[in-house]
Amino acid sequence: MRLLPIHIVRPGMKLGKKIYNEEGLVLLAEGIELTQTLINRLGKYGVDFIYIADPRTADIIIPQLLSEETRFKAITEIRTSFRKLMDNSIKNKTAGYNQLGKNFGEVMNLIIDDLSSHQDAMIMLTNMSVMDDYLFQHSLNVCIYATLLGMAYGYNRNDLMTLGLGSLLHDIGKTQIPYEILRKNAQLTDDEFDCMKRHTEYGFKLLKDEPNIPLLSAHCAFQHHERLNGSGYPRGIEGTEIHDYAKWIGLVDSYDAMTTHRVYRRAMLPHQAMEIIFTGTETLYEKKKIELFRDKIAIYPLGINVTLNTGEMGTVVGLNNIFPQRPIVRVLQTPGGEEIYAPFDVDLSKKLSIMITGVNDIA
Repeated sequence: MRLLPIHIVRPGMKLGKKIYNEEGLVLLAEGIELTQTLINRLGKYGVDFIYIADPRTADIIIPQLLSEETRFKAITEIRTSFRKLMDNSIKNKTAGYNQLGKNFGEVMNLIIDDLSSHQDAMIMLTNMSVMDDYLFQHSLNVCIYATLLGMAYGYNRNDLMTLGLGSLLHDIGKTQIPYEILRKNAQLTDDEFDCMKRHTEYGFKLLKDEPNIPLLSAHCAFQHHERLNGSGYPRGIEGTEIHDYAKWIGLVDSYDAMTTHRVYRRAMLPHQAMEIIFTGTETLYEKKKIELFRDKIAIYPLGINVTLNTGEMGTVVGLNNIFPQRPIVRVLQTPGGEEIYAPFDVDLSKKLSIMITGVNDIA
């Protein structure tokens, strides 16, 4: 299969990997033939990249980090709990919700169990879902990223539970932000942005007294927009004043925001987002955390189309854990754009004179 941006997908192509609906259930199964109506609908609902079946790359296997049952339970719990808090906020009811700790604790146990079976897997794009609200899928994405990084860093299960709950609920304070600000598809005014920034304080207040929610998880909601140099919010703290869990979440929160479709811009590809992340080394994010993230992220995801400095074009068919920026590429086209009768693989970690110069240049 190959990973294509939605704008170059054509009718007649067949879906190579499932797409999930807003409830975490399968919306479109692999093998379905895409029509222009389906393509337009996926683009409208924020699916920027999809996997397309291609016999030349049929051997690509994309790891399924979460089971369908876990994904369904996680998305359902996020949607149900967050919407209840949103409704309470609109009706000026008490914001607390005593089932948060119990319900999300059960979800986190399932997520940790699933990810434990794939903790050596590279982190791939996770936005193959149609969602009615960015907040819900983003919360799950950040949790997956942060938990996998916590495993790679060596945290024990109790640590992972605290980090995981903090990442899953890091944006829960946004349930208290007026809907028209939360979903505005234009630049926020200064007053609106000041209101949006208060979601960190609201999140802390929602979580700090909740049964079965560790206080450190509440501090993740409070601190995930703080930055090393003190340029963050809400308190402008810096360096060691920021808890490590919040630093991990701040890093992956920024990355997922850049690689996920937003109402005001299309998603970036992983290598583009990582370039921006690296510009914040030791000013916004700790170098050692960025480097571990770089080593765990699939900068060029399986199935993505690339152009090499030889002029040849192909698809990434394998990842190199030691050198993520130098994957295995199956060459499919000549420099002149002609299809190659017998495609061949090039391991860029061994062919150091060959490098990727472009992405998604072929359909």
